[in-house]
Amino acid sequence: MSPRRVLITGASKGIGRAVADRVAGAGNIPVGLARSGPADFPGEFYEVDLADRAATADVLDAVLAAGPIDAVVNNVGFVRFGRIGSIDLDHLFDTYDVNVRVAVQVVQATLPGMLAAGWGRIVNVTSLTTLGTPERTPYAAAKAALEACTRIWAKELAATGVTANAVAPGPTETELYRERSPIGSEREARLLESVPMRRVGSPREVAHAIHALLDEDAGYITGQVLRADGGGSIAG
Repeated sequence: MSPRRVLITGASKGIGRAVADRVAGAGNIPVGLARSGPADFPGEFYEVDLADRAATADVLDAVLAAGPIDAVVNNVGFVRFGRIGSIDLDHLFDTYDVNVRVAVQVVQATLPGMLAAGWGRIVNVTSLTTLGTPERTPYAAAKAALEACTRIWAKELAATGVTANAVAPGPTETELYRERSPIGSEREARLLESVPMRRVGSPREVAHAIHALLDEDAGYITGQVLRADGGGSIAG
């Protein structure tokens, strides 16, 4: 079987890069999209600002000109915070655009090839915050919308050989997480109180869950949200 091309947004670091390493390690081809590419990326890489809709369309054309995409990992994320009463309304649009619009745009561009092949995988990276983390309305609402997209796409594509699932990480050791939760900070301490394992996850651990849903034998799993969160989703 020929290597599969797996498109990963936000692939230059963190969870996206860890997914790329696993994809390459399994003998497939990671196709990374991000604003800047690392010199040692283990596959194809395209530099693009995914917040730019036209630039995203152009880069997707270039990716598909090189061949069909067999699977998509919608990993790129954009975070805005705010407690109700002080939320900047523009932040609702910013977070929705990057977390949801990009995923829809990527899937719509790559889906014809998956349908033609009768095989495909879509994995959306969401968040534990959708279950009700304070101060996360803009970000969590966007990620909750992406989980709704996951279930809708799973039903729409169920008979095609294309699956759609989500992985919802808890706090994970990434630059995005550390921007708001420095090591040893009060914010991190409060957050980890709600995680039974009392620790932050690693990108490799989250990538393991994502990669499992890309597997050949994951074809009977669709419309699910797999929670890689240290037990945060079951904390009472």
